[in-house]
Amino acid sequence: MDMLLLRTVMLTVAITIAANLGLCFCGCASAEYDIDGDCCPMCAPGNHVYWHCTVDTSTTCVPCPASTYTDEPNGLLSCFPCTVCDAVHQLKVQKACTRSADTICEPQEGFHCVKLNKGSCTLAVEHSECKPGQYIKQTGTSFSDTVCANCTYGTYSDGSLMACLPHSKCETMGLTEVNAGTTSSDSKCEK
Repeated sequence: MDMLLLRTVMLTVAITIAANLGLCFCGCASAEYDIDGDCCPMCAPGNHVYWHCTVDTSTTCVPCPASTYTDEPNGLLSCFPCTVCDAVHQLKVQKACTRSADTICEPQEGFHCVKLNKGSCTLAVEHSECKPGQYIKQTGTSFSDTVCANCTYGTYSDGSLMACLPHSKCETMGLTEVNAGTTSSDSKCEK
């Protein structure tokens, strides 16, 4: 029985050692970052690491400098540069950059966004213009293009109207129709 007891104790010790080794190599907690095998507390959004933690001290964090940000808890040595809303890409600032959030860009007037990244527009294109014979069915917005529709028979638009207009009835005005109306022009009447 002593041999069985010895085996049981040795097996228990081996399992305990294996379990402890497993805990040692399990990685850092969600609010920590790994630096050379040690786990350090992360810095809050809007801050970055100035000094990594040691056995005796916690992580030293400092605020992000002007025109930089961090938007998540981190173990970074520097902050990210703030995005510039580039007029070349037809963008303007919707919300300015802060230490804890990047700039949010939106399209300039007359443009709509075609490329988004984290809720910020990175590329905008000009709204489509309706052609003669079409009307503006839906005005373009910051995130959708203009929707055009064709005029029906007996109506016309130069492309800038929100609805097609009916052709003038020359006879009802006591005039003679010289040119019939088209989808892009009114009837032409003369005395």
